[in-house]
Amino acid sequence: MRPTIRPFVVCADDFGIEPGVDQAIVELARAGRLSATGCLVTAQRFPEAAPQLLTLPIDVGLHLNFTEFLGLPGFYVPLGRLLALSYTRRISRADVRKHINNQLDLFEQHVKRVPDFVDGHLHVHQFPVIRQELLDALTKRYAGRLPWLRDTKPTPMSSVLPFMQRFKAHVISTLGSAELVRLAKQSGAVVNDGFMGAYDFSRPHPAYLTMLGEWLKHARANSVLMTHPAQYASDKLAFGKDRIEEYRVLSSAEFSALLEENHLVVSRLVS
Repeated sequence: MRPTIRPFVVCADDFGIEPGVDQAIVELARAGRLSATGCLVTAQRFPEAAPQLLTLPIDVGLHLNFTEFLGLPGFYVPLGRLLALSYTRRISRADVRKHINNQLDLFEQHVKRVPDFVDGHLHVHQFPVIRQELLDALTKRYAGRLPWLRDTKPTPMSSVLPFMQRFKAHVISTLGSAELVRLAKQSGAVVNDGFMGAYDFSRPHPAYLTMLGEWLKHARANSVLMTHPAQYASDKLAFGKDRIEEYRVLSSAEFSALLEENHLVVSRLVS
């Protein structure tokens, strides 16, 4: 009996941040190595980069940004302060609502369609207040076809990976995954089933190919692998060397072999 082939999503974050990132995403998407990308619409260069997305056979979504000024004015707060304001409910709902709708407007203006999904730069989409305002905005704007949302609850974590690398994945999830999923289901929005690809760039970690192999052993149908590929990176792009290595692995024969070995196929989210 032939094994069941499981479709899963390979999503590249940060489209629009730099040319080397955009070129990597476009090339990987055309090669069938990616099935989704999240757009940083607040990046100053996003309008000139966006036309590259129009013919790609992938899900194109909004990578909601509340933490990093990339050229366009808006409501940006350093991550630690954003967490504190969100969890104490001292963040301005009006400012959050306006910033979300501004980003949705920019996405529609430059991508020429409704976002297929929404996730968050540094996973901000799941934070208190932001998640509620996000769901409210999506249901008001797209009641007939809600974008899917990224759930950050990790798939089972291999003990082959260092503890701190596994720990980061669980910390991300505790910042709002369960409540986001509850709100999404209440609103009728689809979420993915499991999340992979989170690791601590700032700490020593195994080779990306090694981590990828361990993640894919636990991939489920409709799980999401988060990636950050770049063909090249400027000195100011965070963790550029790791991004370049991710691109190398994702474009390699080794990635194809891992897909075959684990009976996986790169696919858009199956709703």
